[in-house]
Amino acid sequence: MRTYVRTVLWILAVMELVLGLWLTIVPKTFYDHVPTVNWTPPYSDHLFHDFGGASLGLGIVLTAAAIRLDRFWTVIALVAYLAYAGPHLVFHLGHLEGDEHALSIGLAVILTLMAVLPITALAGTRKLT
Repeated sequence: MRTYVRTVLWILAVMELVLGLWLTIVPKTFYDHVPTVNWTPPYSDHLFHDFGGASLGLGIVLTAAAIRLDRFWTVIALVAYLAYAGPHLVFHLGHLEGDEHALSIGLAVILTLMAVLPITALAGTRKLT
């Protein structure tokens, strides 16, 4: 179970670090080129830069938890990630585009997985010290 928890932490950490760097360096390209992002305009440079910084911070916490892998820091990192992933999932489930069936289904599946992964990893933290 330790390997699973650590793997989930690393997956989430890398995703957040890549996302954070992308949004911090060239945020408009994220808005312009990632499908579904432009479903809720308008683009805000300030908001995307702020989100990039928050993603970097979350990525750093997830990385630290993956390296240290103790129960306290792992639970904090996973709960912090869920504080983002849960509302993100709920928002997008309420804002799917009716004429974009494939993208809507793909988005719903990916965001659901991104909420389920940390929940399952949390269950594995019981055996960490």
